Amino acid sequence: MPPESPSIFSRIVAREIPADIVYEDDRVIAFHDIAPQAPVHVVVTPKTEAFTDVVGLAAGDPELLAHMVDVARSIAEDLSDGQFRLVFNTGPASGQTVFHVHAHVLSGALEEGTLGTQ
Repeated sequence: MPPESPSIFSRIVAREIPADIVYEDDRVIAFHDIAPQAPVHVVVTPKTEAFTDVVGLAAGDPELLAHMVDVARSIAEDLSDGQFRLVFNTGPASGQTVFHVHAHVLSGALEEGTLGTQ
């Protein structure tokens, strides 16, 4: 599926859309999900639109993927007890609706039957 241009996440990076940002550096941004599936539900996404999903990111920039995982760990330590789920939806059938690679950091009691969205 072709990516939106610019994606909603790029519009958040550009401050065109407001978000409750919990972390930002030169490569990634992290913000609270607008439809949380757990007490802590934060989206971590690269600032680049070069990758639509985690498979492409892993092949194209594994260091950026490792950085996203490290940011997720840090967020879980800051906002929860350090335990978390990290969910990447890949493709429309998996629930991916924004085709700009991103991870869902979920911590705390999860709602029954949820895996994260977008």
